[in-house]
Amino acid sequence: MLLKNLIVILILAAIFAFAVGYIVKAKKSGAKCIGCPAGGCCEAKNNPGCKCNCQSKTE
Repeated sequence: MLLKNLIVILILAAIFAFAVGYIVKAKKSGAKCIGCPAGGCCEAKNNPGCKCNCQSKTE
């Protein structure tokens, strides 16, 4: 029983560590909307191909 709990805790810790690493990496690359489905086009103002409305929410 203790081994099963340890495995579950390790798996959850790994998922958390990867999520934090992804967020840190995205912020360092200058992403304004992390996980935006538009692929980062939010950074370009007046981009006609951008389907994300993150830019309008922050301004």
